[in-house]
Amino acid sequence: MAIISREKIVEGLVEILGKERVITDEQVLKESSLDRYRKYEQVFEVYTQPIPAAVVYVTSTEEVSKVLSFANDNEINIVPRTGHSAIEGGLETALKDSVVVDGSMMNKVLKVDTYNMQVTCQCGVPLQDLDDMLREQGYTTGHSPQSKPLAQIGGLVATRSIGQFSTLYGGIEDMIVGMEAVFPNGKICRIKNVPRRAAGPDIRHIICGNEGALCFITEVTLKLFKWQPENNRYIAYKLDDEQMKLGFDCLREVMVAGYKPSFARLYDAADAQQHFSAWLEEGKAILIWMAEGPENITPAIEAGIRDLMSKHPELEEVDPKLIEKWYGGLNWGPEQIAEEKEEIKATKNIGITTEVSGSWDNIYDIYKTACDRILAEVPDMTLMGGHSSHSYINGTNMYFVYYYNVVDCAPEEEINKYHDRINQIICEQVIKYGGSIVHHHGLGKARAHYVTEEYGSSYYMLKTLKQAFDPNGIMNMGTLIPLRK
Repeated sequence: MAIISREKIVEGLVEILGKERVITDEQVLKESSLDRYRKYEQVFEVYTQPIPAAVVYVTSTEEVSKVLSFANDNEINIVPRTGHSAIEGGLETALKDSVVVDGSMMNKVLKVDTYNMQVTCQCGVPLQDLDDMLREQGYTTGHSPQSKPLAQIGGLVATRSIGQFSTLYGGIEDMIVGMEAVFPNGKICRIKNVPRRAAGPDIRHIICGNEGALCFITEVTLKLFKWQPENNRYIAYKLDDEQMKLGFDCLREVMVAGYKPSFARLYDAADAQQHFSAWLEEGKAILIWMAEGPENITPAIEAGIRDLMSKHPELEEVDPKLIEKWYGGLNWGPEQIAEEKEEIKATKNIGITTEVSGSWDNIYDIYKTACDRILAEVPDMTLMGGHSSHSYINGTNMYFVYYYNVVDCAPEEEINKYHDRINQIICEQVIKYGGSIVHHHGLGKARAHYVTEEYGSSYYMLKTLKQAFDPNGIMNMGTLIPLRK
């Protein structure tokens, strides 16, 4: 808790940034107290978290340093933010008189270096704008999460995010070359841009995935790749929903054989109906791959995948043109969020996701047992399913997708009756079978309660990092490591 009053906090911030960039409007503060984890509360404008003292907009690394130093001296909880697209409670202001530090005005692309194949930009650069600009020049970051129209570079790195083409390009952690960040005491640290080094531990990974609990990311350098969409190839097969285990095995066969499609997915029947109902029969799951890259590589990947799948007579091929058309409308922007809000208001039916990962030998058990438990134990479910969308040589992820009707409870009670309970079941099943409780959205505050089970004996390392870099406990408290009750 801050050691100075709310009024003194605002006065100190105004002295650093000026009055116009210190926002104390009551509605703005309320909306900044939560993220889309509390989507139902957000829709009905019910705010149950402590309301922050201010939202401040920084425009330089030096301003971030001054704000953090001020907060550190006065023990003020800081919640770093850029695109405000988080969905796991990481942006909730868990402590009274917190300050939300928004980096969205730090939105300059500083250098596009096509010879060294890297781009340097500030934390508030929108990913959609960056990639659109690069694609005009024939390049891409390779990073394309569903939140691309909303997300900004700082938040993507802070949450250790992943894009839809990760099977080829990797996660954000594989794309980072160097970066700059500010720590709670105001210290500015820059990690230089080199292709690789062996000078001790890779300290980029202290910053990447820290979720604002260790530092504020101000600048990032990412790799570039050639963008060659004219060479894309699409491959898809449908199968019976009871054959989801076969579906996972097919994903594994492609990865183990050494093929690198950019896109590899398996939808169960429930989730598939949300995307392909115009032509896919009920009760059918679907496998999808996309190959991209040079014109002499993508046909070889397509041919290799088709050869592997030909050994499974249970699979039925899907017209690639149907997949290509669907592929063009995957991302979610402000329009889709506004539409969803109105739909939730009208129906009191809400859809949410939880993403996890597992090895090839446990991912099906994680998927099946979690779905079965949720359908048996949680009332008012209208859809329970999911898809795998990010595969590796040694395993894959599972993106649980679920909808429920909110029945006989106030907006502030929904999270306990439904959302937290579903998250709990999923986390319990993942831990039971040895997977990871979070694949790419971050722990936030929603899943921080399971951090000791997730980390096991290595929790010592995470806790020590927090104590060393944030001894006064001012950085996004409750995220990564839960608050003591």
